[in-house]
Formats: sequence, structure tokens, C-alpha cells
Amino acid sequence: MDRITNHPVLDQPEGRKLVNFSFNGKVLDGYEGEAVSSALISNGVKEFAIHKVNDNPQGIYCANGQCSHCTLIIDGFPLKSCITPLEEGMKIKTLVHIPELPMDETPMGKTGIKNMKCDVLVAGGGPSGLTAAIELAKLDFKVILVDDKNELGGKLLLQTHKFFGSIADCYAGTRGIDIGHKLEDDVRSFENITVLTNASIVGVYKDQKAGIFIDNKNYILVEFDGIVVSSGAREKSLVFPGNNLPGVYGAGAFQTLVNRDLVRSSERIFIVGSGNVGLIGAYHGLQAGIQAVGICDILDKVGGYKVHSDKIKRMGVPIYLRHTVLCAEGDGKVERVTIAEVDENWHPLLETAKTFEVDTLLIAVGLSPVDEFYEMAKSFGFKVVNAGDAKEIAEASSAMFGGRIAGMEMAQLLGKDVEIDPSFLEKAEVLKSHPGKIIEREAPVLNESFQPVIHCDQEIPCNPCTSVCPKGGIELRGEHNNIMDIPYFTDDCSGCALCMGICPGLAITMARKVDGQFAEVVLPHEFIPNFEIGDKIRLTDKDGEVLEEAEVVKMRFNKKFKTHLITAKTTLENAAKIAGIRVQDEAIVAPLENADFNYFPEEALVCKCEHVTVKEVIDYIKEYEVRDVNQLKNIRVGMGSCGGKNCSTMVPRIFGMAGVDYKDVTPGTKRPLSVEVPMFALINEEK
Repeated sequence: MDRITNHPVLDQPEGRKLVNFSFNGKVLDGYEGEAVSSALISNGVKEFAIHKVNDNPQGIYCANGQCSHCTLIIDGFPLKSCITPLEEGMKIKTLVHIPELPMDETPMGKTGIKNMKCDVLVAGGGPSGLTAAIELAKLDFKVILVDDKNELGGKLLLQTHKFFGSIADCYAGTRGIDIGHKLEDDVRSFENITVLTNASIVGVYKDQKAGIFIDNKNYILVEFDGIVVSSGAREKSLVFPGNNLPGVYGAGAFQTLVNRDLVRSSERIFIVGSGNVGLIGAYHGLQAGIQAVGICDILDKVGGYKVHSDKIKRMGVPIYLRHTVLCAEGDGKVERVTIAEVDENWHPLLETAKTFEVDTLLIAVGLSPVDEFYEMAKSFGFKVVNAGDAKEIAEASSAMFGGRIAGMEMAQLLGKDVEIDPSFLEKAEVLKSHPGKIIEREAPVLNESFQPVIHCDQEIPCNPCTSVCPKGGIELRGEHNNIMDIPYFTDDCSGCALCMGICPGLAITMARKVDGQFAEVVLPHEFIPNFEIGDKIRLTDKDGEVLEEAEVVKMRFNKKFKTHLITAKTTLENAAKIAGIRVQDEAIVAPLENADFNYFPEEALVCKCEHVTVKEVIDYIKEYEVRDVNQLKNIRVGMGSCGGKNCSTMVPRIFGMAGVDYKDVTPGTKRPLSVEVPMFALINEEK
């Protein structure tokens, strides 16, 4: 099995049971309870299904149950493998075209509706759902919390990096995975919270009940007075030739594989999208020992935090702005990716094309709220609130705080006399702030004592360095008078390096002058060092430019922050500019000498469930003067297993390509989020 067995942050899970299963008749092994898709990928399987259109191969995309690309025949049933736990002896087969219903003439067993009841049903056990449940439990409400994973925490469990925000309000400076475990422990400490894991809400009904499918076996009805929808978000896709090839993942799917399941899914990745998700995805790949070849974005500036992009460039990952992906190509899987610059009208300039040899292309171009149940509950007149990404796409730090507010709002709807502190609303707004101005700093003057050198120069919501300093030697300054202001050193330092260890952006070093020409610089390093004391390492400035090679004179590991502190002897001239250690060679990220690609954009898929191309949709819109998205169902757009949730984000662009202003188009009817539920579960047959 291709597993990650040595990671700078993540520990190996204890007590996992190795089980055997078969795939297309071949006996493989994996860990009991992990997603079937992860077990297969760890065994080198990338092709999960053969589509009926042109026998096209399909792999996973979201790894979160939001699409159908990973559907397999598991013990005779077509199931989404990314949310199906692995069991001993499972017989798994590739899904070829359309699955056949299994023949079963056995009489049904005992039947009977299984019911539960609560004051509040919380849909989703991510950061906002957990904090909402905690607030409601504190107010003595009976809560049922439902999540489709076997462990609570949602996307927190994929985040090995330290969080931004405020220590007091959202655990800033703590790694996401540790926050997830803490919140799960808090939730499980309340007797009035019932937790249902490996459970999916498959329907919200007019009689104020929800249908829940548990452990791929049982179906129950939950009666509730109010519902908090905190079901997160699904990743958007892009239209380009080859977007359906195995090896094209959403960035979140990649993080699920490498960080949650410790599966070495790739050797070389390229990323489309320079928001925080894309930048962090590159970093997580590097930490897992996977080469990050590059990042491209069609915009002219990075979408995520500058400290993230600076960090990535220091590691040796190039960022190509004003570039778009032309195509992904390969023999049944991704083997190369081609990008090109765009002109002022966003059209690709083919003469600028660059081709990279990779086995994985990560799509990180934004998220869409999973809010179907919120809209449905609202239409039924239920007491309902939404929280986290299901309400507004933002950072997990904001989601945690927003969940607390959502819990109190639900309490108000249910008649509880609860007052929401106005400062909560103000803090919530700050935590979801977009990056602000970049502030130019003066270079510090070093002396014989260590002092922090701060390389954070963009307004973002973050304050751990000021909170952790025992001397109060770092303070925020600026025009906001909140955590959006940037930190400055105030000439009082004990040399403890806590600010450096806690900084989520790895944007603080420590430096001192040791004689007239030399200095010592201490750098945070979240990788397993491949060097020793006495070795020379390449050091860069904050923008990733290599400044010099310097000798390592000291190495220590901060257990609290799981961060190596590397001391190097440098020139005095560069000491205050040095911000990072290069971890990836230039040769790794070089494109092929000659671009190698076929670019036929009209062959790109809009609907990846039904394999409907851009040309087919444009021709249909023009021929029939389509002004209602629902009409596209005639050519199967939106009729696939994902319920139209993935292609719906791309349809507006396709109407534009057909010369139709999307403002004049009637939106498509939403289909509520669901998973496949077998008949035996619906009638509660004993199994």
C-alpha cells in the first residue's frame, strides 16, 4: 500500500485493523472503516468507473459524497466509495456504464419505522455545526448532531496548518486537526447531544421530520423543532478538455486523502487557483513528500493570504498569475497539464503554453454552499438557520464563531430568552474579512540579542503573535483597531521564540548579530529536516528569492507547536531579509522544453455525470433559444447522480458563450442533497 508513514505534523493512527477485500477479483488490503476510495487509491487504483459515453474512465473528484464519480459496485450495490467504510471481505467491482439492479426474491423481513426526537437537529459536524451544538446544549436543548464521516470535525480534520484569527475566539495558532478533536471532545461531553456519525440526511419532509441513513444500513426519521444547517460546501469545477480524467481532483479531496487518510495519492501535483485552499493544498502536498509543480490563477493577483503565497514561493513552488489551464491529458489518467497566459479578455494565448508532467491536477477555484436543505426547510416554514460555509464561504475560524451565533439565533427562534452580544457580530465580520492592504516595512536593525523579524505585511485577521508574547513585545498597529492591523516588534524580547512557533503563516524569524559580518537566524520549519548540523541550506527572502547558502548551527523541535526551529549562520547583510528554507529544487517545477497539448475547448465536459460537452450545450441553447436552465435536462444536463450540483456552477458561463445574458435565464430547480438509500433500509429490514 502507498501510505504516508512519516509526516512532520501528523501521527500514525493507533489500533487500525488491516482487512482484506477484493477489487475486480484481485485481493487487496486496507484499513477497516476507512473510505473504500482511499483504500483503493492506496493500492494504486485511480479508475473507478467506465462511463457509457465513449467508455471514458472516471476517478474520484470531491471525496466528500457531493458527486458520483467514485461510484463502485460494492457487494452488489452501486455506492459512493468515498463515504462507504471499508469492511472485511467486501467484493468491489468497477462500475461499467449503468449499474444493474441486483436480483433478490427473498421476502422482506421485519419492518417498522424507527423514530428519534430532538429540539434541534444539526446537519453537519464541521466547525460551525460543532460550535452551534455546544451553544444549544449549554442552553439545555436536546440536540441531535448528524455527520456523514466517522469522526467529527469536518474540514478541520484536513488542516495540518495553524489557524489564523484570534486565540480567544477561534483557537488561532492551533492546528485545524487539533481544533477538530477538541471540539469533538467538547460536544461528546454533553449528555443532551446525541451524535450520529457515518450518517447522512437524505430528506427534510413537510411534517417536520428528516430522514437519516446510517452506516449504509439503517434509515430513521428524526422529528425536530428547529434545524441548523451547517453542511459545508462543495468544490466548484472548471470547464476544460480532460476535466473528467482520473487524477483531476478537487483540492479538498486531495487534502482528505493525504491528511485524513494518510494516503500517498500522487507523485507530482499542479494546482489551479491561488486562494487559500489552493495555496494550502500545495503546502500539504509538500509536507506529505509530494512534489508541487506549480499553481496558476487567471487573476492578476493571489486570491489567498499573502503569507500563504510567500510561504509557498519560499518552498520553491512557482505561482503563475494571469494564466489558465488549457487541458489535462493522458492515457486514461492525468499525465500532463498545459497552462497558458490570458489576454485582457481572458482568452488564452496559445503561443505562451507551458506543459508540465504531473499525475494529479487539483482544482481550487472556489466553493458553493451546500444549502439545499436550508432552502427546503425555509420553504416549509420551519425554524431554520444556516451556519459556516452553508451560509457564506469563509475561513474555518469564521465558521466556528458563526456557529456559536447560529446556535444562539436558533435558541431565540425556539423562544429562549437569549441576548447575542453585539461584539460577537462585529468579531464574526472581522474573522471573515478578505485580505487588505500591503504595508511596506522598514528593515530592522539587529543587535547582539535575538529579536523577532516579522515578514507579515498584509492586513489579515490574525493576532496569535501578540497574544503569546510574555513580554508584550509585539503589538498591532494600523487604522482598524482590531486584529486586521499588522504586528510590529516593540524592542522588548526575551528570545523565547513563542511568536515564531505559533505564527500560522511562518512569517516570523528570530535574528541577532554575532560579529561584524555575520548573524544567526532562527527559522520555523514544518518539514522533517533532510539536513544536519554543519550542512549548508539555501535560504530565501519572503518572496522566494534565494539569498545565500548558510551553515546549520543548531536544530531543535518545539513539541507544543510541532515545528522545527533551525538556526543558521548567515551574512549580516541578509539576516533581516531571510524568511525561509528552500525545500524543492528548480528542476522539479520546470515545464517540458516544448509545450505538448491538444486544445479543443468545445470537447470539455459541462455535465461530468452524463458527459455532456460544451459544444452540445451551446448548440442546444442556440437552436432552441433556451432561456430556462431546466430545458437543458432534455440533453441530460443536471440529470446525473450529483443532482446537478456540480454542473450548475458552470452553466452561467456556458450561456454566456452561447451569447445569452444569464440575467434573462430562469435558474434550474434545485434537487435536495441526497445519497443512494437501498430499499431494505427504507423499510427497516433486519440485516
